[in-house]
Amino acid sequence: MQLNQILERTVAISREAGAFIQQERKSFDIGKVERKGVNDLVSYVDREVEQFVVDRLHELLPEAGFITEEGTSEAKGEIYDWIIDPLDGTTNFIHGLPVYSVSIGLKKQEEIVLGVVFEVNQNECFSAIKGGGAFCNGIPIEVSETQELSSGLIATGFPYNGQDQISGYLGVLKSLIENSRGFRRLGSAAVDLCYVAAGRVDGYFQHKLHPYDVAGGSIIVEEAGGKVTDFSGAGNYLFGGEIVASNGALHQELLGQAKLINTKQTP
Repeated sequence: MQLNQILERTVAISREAGAFIQQERKSFDIGKVERKGVNDLVSYVDREVEQFVVDRLHELLPEAGFITEEGTSEAKGEIYDWIIDPLDGTTNFIHGLPVYSVSIGLKKQEEIVLGVVFEVNQNECFSAIKGGGAFCNGIPIEVSETQELSSGLIATGFPYNGQDQISGYLGVLKSLIENSRGFRRLGSAAVDLCYVAAGRVDGYFQHKLHPYDVAGGSIIVEEAGGKVTDFSGAGNYLFGGEIVASNGALHQELLGQAKLINTKQTP
């Protein structure tokens, strides 16, 4: 099966999963929420959606393995692995805040070759395959043309277990308030990345992430003409736990801000 055919089916699966999420939100009982950590929440919706997506993707590409947030499948593929976040933005979902998504990436050996992120509330499906460009609901998208951080709008996120780096993080945020058009904390890393790809924000950074947070969105940014690295400017953002994504033009400036988180310095 061709990669573009796999993409078409994956988009359909993400939309089906999103429809279930939205239906469950209407009658969601917050009393059913569980805690994986102090601020790390999970619901039955996460688990049911993940099982659905895993089952459907296994039918689509039986030889592929899986890397999943909720551990529904631990199968490993020799060439392909699906990387899935069934509900990226669980806290938003639980509280009824309208930014959450289904994120799916397909890794071929060490490279992401397909990404799909379906933002449920806006009914927007972002997608890309390697070398094929990036799209939102089938319409091509591109990163912004902003040339300087001072004119940029930046997205970020706060990790669940990053208390040891709070001072560094707050220093970076202070600097962004003073030296950019501001920052946004939306609550879904996958959506943040797609908004970079669509030119709605000019850059995004976050640390202490997992592969399923960024696999789907990272290739969408790259195919939209953007740049994605880790905090050192290298390519270890999938498993390295930190990511900087931008339109490319202001990447070095944003990288200089983001890397200070780990050094606990203030800009």
